[in-house]
Amino acid sequence: MNYQDIIDKYYPEDNELRHILMVHSRSVADKALAIVDQHPELKADRQFVEEASMLHDIGIFRCDAEGIYCFGTEPYICHGTIGAELMRTEGFPRHARVCERHTGAGLSLQEIERQNLPVPHRDLLPETIEEQIICYADKFFSKTKLTTEKTLEQAILSLSKFGDEGVERFVKWSKRFG
Repeated sequence: MNYQDIIDKYYPEDNELRHILMVHSRSVADKALAIVDQHPELKADRQFVEEASMLHDIGIFRCDAEGIYCFGTEPYICHGTIGAELMRTEGFPRHARVCERHTGAGLSLQEIERQNLPVPHRDLLPETIEEQIICYADKFFSKTKLTTEKTLEQAILSLSKFGDEGVERFVKWSKRFG
């Protein structure tokens, strides 16, 4: 699988949105790959981690987030489930799982229902080691400050706005991957 071909298919123009997607995804991939390399005992699939990291945000173009040049119609929180649809259509169900499970530190059914989020009403929690690593790495990089990696404390603070469940998962991962 060549992730670049999939990116080119959905982002054919060289524009600001493609630039944001590429820089953000490369930062996430590099951090995730560093974790894989530092923790061989986890036996993570390195090639898959790189591919899925580069594709985890593939669905953002269908969302309404003008601050990052997304001029679609869907709420931004839906970008993961949109990306999952795209990846399943492309024949990559493992990559689809990463797309749909990376929002926040994953979303439990209880969180989705409590906040009445416009995503499928089921657990969307990272389960495999690769899903967890990518979700964790993603929390250190925003799409609005592309050249800055957040500190652990900043990542926790940004997650805390959405409740304690995600923070607890993230802190657990930080002990495992840090």
